[in-house]
Amino acid sequence: MYCMANSSEKISTPLNETQLMLLRLFSRPMDDAEMNGLKKILLDYYDTLLQKELSEVIAAKGISRTDFETLLSQDKRTR
Repeated sequence: MYCMANSSEKISTPLNETQLMLLRLFSRPMDDAEMNGLKKILLDYYDTLLQKELSEVIAAKGISRTDFETLLSQDKRTR
């Protein structure tokens, strides 16, 4: 597969096993409802992974709710 960086440059990007499997699974026509259902499943899956990773980072760094509230209440505008 090629990804066009610009009109004169081609970059080769081989597909990994997951991408190939998904192409085989979804190589049939789908209506909008099916497509939206799949998008929701994938977004929910990646949201779960992201929330888990975020929780682990917050715990590892010892960030508290007070730290978040302090950051949110600060004036972030540049003067």
